[in-house]
Amino acid sequence: MRPASQTKATTLLRIARKGPVRARDLDDAGIPRTYLKRLCDRGLLEQVDRGLYRLADAPVTELSSLAEVSKRVPHAVICLLSALQVHGLTTEAPHAVWVLIDRHARLPKIASPTLEVVRASGGSRAHGVETRVIDGVKVQLTTPAKTVADCFRFRRHVGLEVALAALKDYLRKRKGSIDALVDAARADRIYAFMRPYLEALA
Repeated sequence: MRPASQTKATTLLRIARKGPVRARDLDDAGIPRTYLKRLCDRGLLEQVDRGLYRLADAPVTELSSLAEVSKRVPHAVICLLSALQVHGLTTEAPHAVWVLIDRHARLPKIASPTLEVVRASGGSRAHGVETRVIDGVKVQLTTPAKTVADCFRFRRHVGLEVALAALKDYLRKRKGSIDALVDAARADRIYAFMRPYLEALA
């Protein structure tokens, strides 16, 4: 490679070390998108989905798929079974990445990983969202309290058994306060349904 080309390739690899790279990320750095194919051909990058790339030797963790989804769908909030996994409230690895999007948002189109999508609006959509950095990507996800409340709200999707197990773990592992749980349940308008289970276990 010529010196200028080498510099752009080095810059692209430096960007990729921070986490998954979208083709549009190169525009800000002034790097032609053809460099993505060049570095893939050299075995330094790999394409994980349409328009999404990562270092070929990047360590893949069980949470890497959450970073990939957040990079592709920045408005999505990781929730339910995926958020339970992040918060240590389940021992099961979800078969898909669960995301919460606004009721009027367009359905994300991602070939991989598989998505499970639920919708909400207003306080139910905005309450109890925190940000974490996973594989160099800012990931929005529901707090432990909101995750448990969501499991009750979306029990037809995940099952009441999952919601009850999450509630037990939340209380046993002291992942948050009772007040936070009540606030989240009220934001989800599920408190009346959830209250008997909470009183029985608290």
